[in-house]
Amino acid sequence: MSPRFTAAQALVALAIAAFLLVFLMLPVLNVIHIAVTEPGGAPTLEHFRSFFSLTLMRESFWNSLYVALMTVLCASVIAVPLAYLTVRFQFRGAALIQTLGVLPLVMPAFVGAAAMQLLFGRSGSVNLLLTDWFDISLPLMQGLNGVIFVEALHYFPFILLNLAASLANVDVAMEEAAQNLGASGFRLFRRVVFPLAMPGYLAGASLVFIKVFDDLGTPLVLNVTNMLAPQAYLRVTSVGIEDPIGYVICFLLVAFSVAAMWGASWFLRGRDYATLQRGGASSARRRLNPWQAALAYGWVGGVLMLVLSPHLGLLMLSLAKVWSFSVVPDAWTLEHYATVINDSSRMLWNTLLYCGSAALIDVVIGTAIAYLLVRTRVPGRQLLDHMATVALAMPGVVLGIGYLRTFRDFEIPFTGVHFLGTALVFIVAYSIRRLPYALRSSTAALAQVHLSLEEAAQNLGASRGRTIVRVVVPLMMGGLLAGFVTSFITAAGEISETILLTSRESLAPMSYGIYLYMQSIAGRGPGAALGVLAVVLVAFGTYLSHRFVASRHAAAERRQ
Repeated sequence: MSPRFTAAQALVALAIAAFLLVFLMLPVLNVIHIAVTEPGGAPTLEHFRSFFSLTLMRESFWNSLYVALMTVLCASVIAVPLAYLTVRFQFRGAALIQTLGVLPLVMPAFVGAAAMQLLFGRSGSVNLLLTDWFDISLPLMQGLNGVIFVEALHYFPFILLNLAASLANVDVAMEEAAQNLGASGFRLFRRVVFPLAMPGYLAGASLVFIKVFDDLGTPLVLNVTNMLAPQAYLRVTSVGIEDPIGYVICFLLVAFSVAAMWGASWFLRGRDYATLQRGGASSARRRLNPWQAALAYGWVGGVLMLVLSPHLGLLMLSLAKVWSFSVVPDAWTLEHYATVINDSSRMLWNTLLYCGSAALIDVVIGTAIAYLLVRTRVPGRQLLDHMATVALAMPGVVLGIGYLRTFRDFEIPFTGVHFLGTALVFIVAYSIRRLPYALRSSTAALAQVHLSLEEAAQNLGASRGRTIVRVVVPLMMGGLLAGFVTSFITAAGEISETILLTSRESLAPMSYGIYLYMQSIAGRGPGAALGVLAVVLVAFGTYLSHRFVASRHAAAERRQ
């Protein structure tokens, strides 16, 4: 590591800091400032008193907290057994579980919400069958239950992936020692295995809490408005951008999101989860006896059916001409796809432009921050990492409202064009919230590039900049591509910022079009068709990225 830093490195750090300050910190701090001050600027808590004096606001606050906590619980019930099975037992479906870990994230939660109403609603396919066979009905999609059900099925992979990675690093010898002392079954898992894997579980659980607590699209599609995020949106769009109650809601959304991240770190602080060697080797996996195998495969089969249900329901809805009070559609058609292609082709192009540009910006900035962190001693480089990472806890509703407030009179220099009325606002907003994904991927990729490779290139006459472009970046390509794909996928499903920042339909991406279609019964067919196209787009992009990485690995092996 170089003992000094160059002027160019300092300039890059300052440019990134300015970008984050203007487009992340300033809008969020502006929202918080309005929530805690009077119009004249004097500090006040009167806005909070007004908020809690309203019955609807108190109800929305507790509902949001209840939904977030219950979703974490339900997602844990799904994810924890799956993670334990795939890591600790000889389980033939392990590859399938890994696919399940990604599949729900391909489709935004709000996209499948309407389709799940037709499958699990009061008059949905499942309840029609249960009523016919057993004369019972399950309230899975009624009110808050529907939000919890949809969100749990969508976000459980966050817990599954993090917990599986943590379980794989637990020393199997500790588990065997506990078995020798008489621990077995659920007691072994509860007292030894799960506590050692707690960092991974808390990382996933805190992400689920944050995502659910500030989600806007799913409650709106399910017509559940007595929650904080929908109320913030409704207050801004009905009362106006000056309404202080909306800013109080934003303050609470930020506070609880940051508290979830801080709380997970605080719980782990001072506790030692380190082991002497990595666990999870295939040779150490235990066999399932026949009845355990039956339970395991039954559980996985049930989860697989639930996870696939939103995708299946969306596909059927997109092809349904008539679907009412029946298990499957009464008639089928391709008219919805023709409608979408004729009316919404611009939305598809907008999605590719916004999400692709935002993902590219994330990769460039993420790589720059990673290089500053790992390879330089630029003062304040850790602060850049913290500033970028905090975007993960910033609710989309808050950032959207912050942009509307902060940039309402801002014009792009030398053009006279209002910033909020251009495609640039979507690209910037999407890139800000997705930057942590690209940053983590870039940092991990750079950590695997040995410094001696850069030094060898410089010894052969290459400048520092040329070395980065010709040596470092190609060696990081797998991680950079992973960051690009993750940023693109998550941006394509963004709805909170999109609803607030869309000033005219010509600027709207696919997520906004899906939301508009889903607002009426007649439009749900085209909305589902647009949703299917969005899923295909994201899945195809993910497939191409995996093919690209695989081809690079194969080429590297051939060169060796």
